[in-house]
Amino acid sequence: MKLDNRGVVTVETDMTDIGTGSYTIIAQTAAETMGVTLDKVFVRLGDSNFPVSAGSGGQWGANNSTSGVYAACMKLREAVAKKAGMSAAEAVFTDGTIRAGERVVPLAEVAGTEGLAGEDFIEYGDLDKKYQQSTFAAHFVEVAVDAHTGETRVRRMLAVCAAGRILNPTSARSQVIGAMTMGVGAALMEELAVDKRRGFFVNHDLAGYEVPVHADIPHQDVVFLDETDPISSPMKAKGVGELGLCGVSAAIANAIYNATGVRVREYPITLDKLIAKLPPVA
Repeated sequence: MKLDNRGVVTVETDMTDIGTGSYTIIAQTAAETMGVTLDKVFVRLGDSNFPVSAGSGGQWGANNSTSGVYAACMKLREAVAKKAGMSAAEAVFTDGTIRAGERVVPLAEVAGTEGLAGEDFIEYGDLDKKYQQSTFAAHFVEVAVDAHTGETRVRRMLAVCAAGRILNPTSARSQVIGAMTMGVGAALMEELAVDKRRGFFVNHDLAGYEVPVHADIPHQDVVFLDETDPISSPMKAKGVGELGLCGVSAAIANAIYNATGVRVREYPITLDKLIAKLPPVA
């Protein structure tokens, strides 16, 4: 964490953003902890020279990176308070200033021409051995299967998620509905064909490897349960990531079974696996 004479806070970590909103939640964490507006935070990611993070994957990214940012911000707050001649425990950081009693000093003024910096990290110890660290979700899907052709259409989808504190509801919802869409593809259409004699992928482009398009995706709802996890980290968060995907394809398969009585145990659930087993049409 760095603070310069313009009052700008710069965050540096080797965390990545693969479209999941890392830039946003890291900036939010720094802004709220340092008492500045978002336009006063500059986030630099993805450079191996920066302090290490868990990276994007396995639901670790958001909780780990923001916890590291929070810890570094607390170090920076200590440095600012010390230079301002205030107690870090009693100082209040708000509106781009540091305050203690009646005294108010702009952060830019405290930083001076040389600026200030703080760096810290988070270690989790044996938390995973003492506490259940998982996230939880339930997926609900309504499908319709054409009685004559066996064509399947997904009508409605709902995900109910328990993932600790949701750091940014907008970006978290986007992650989940994107994962739900991936689940539709896995359940109904995505299948890689490999020519084992000649050793190449037969359907190696989007003309042959089908993925869902907008017309395939119905009404989607996401509910995040209002909870925090005080054990997981200072952020009391967990992670979203795979939470929106795991279970979606199974829910679709179960819905197809409920509609037709046909149990398919191999994805994707295509017409050829259904049509011969469909019940007779009256």
